[in-house]
Amino acid sequence: MSESYLIPAANLLIEEEIKHSRFISYIFHCQSNDILKDVLAKLKVQYPGANHYCYAFVAGAPADSINIGSSDDGEPSGSAGRPMLATLQGSNVGEVGAIVVRYFGGTKLGVGGLVRAYSSGIKKGLQQLETQLKQIRYPGALVCGYHQLKDVEHLFAQFDVVVTNKDFTDSVSIQFVIPKCFKSKLNQELATMSQGQLVAVFEHTD
Repeated sequence: MSESYLIPAANLLIEEEIKHSRFISYIFHCQSNDILKDVLAKLKVQYPGANHYCYAFVAGAPADSINIGSSDDGEPSGSAGRPMLATLQGSNVGEVGAIVVRYFGGTKLGVGGLVRAYSSGIKKGLQQLETQLKQIRYPGALVCGYHQLKDVEHLFAQFDVVVTNKDFTDSVSIQFVIPKCFKSKLNQELATMSQGQLVAVFEHTD
């Protein structure tokens, strides 16, 4: 499995007129179905009275086949949501959602025409989309003394560690996430720094 993938760094809007119908394609960072629903609700307020609000999303890595979804929203079955999803899945971008708002212009496009129309704005948008690289991080935990905390935080900064929680009691309990490639190196450096006293414990992820 790849340890990193591209995600949207900014939202993008493309508007087209195809045979008198208005198609507004919106591409955005989407990590869950709930985010999709929230963006959809906002677009319905921003673009009221449209005939269709079709969508597709891949809420995980680009090859994720579980955290995905799509909707034709009243268009003929398979003419909108599915081709939108196929376009997203072919983009090599993860955590991405797309909503296409359609104002019907009076000319029917047929299923083939709809497939092309609903894919068009997304294809153009994906070519222009600003992206950033997301490192897949794995959870770990570490307990250290107060006198060791500064050195531990210095190591964390070197190995792209993101701290998710700190608990201060008699000692400092730290929960964090780290790129897989740095897991063994972190423990090597911790052992050197603490003369073998400190070791990070990782959840089994392989």
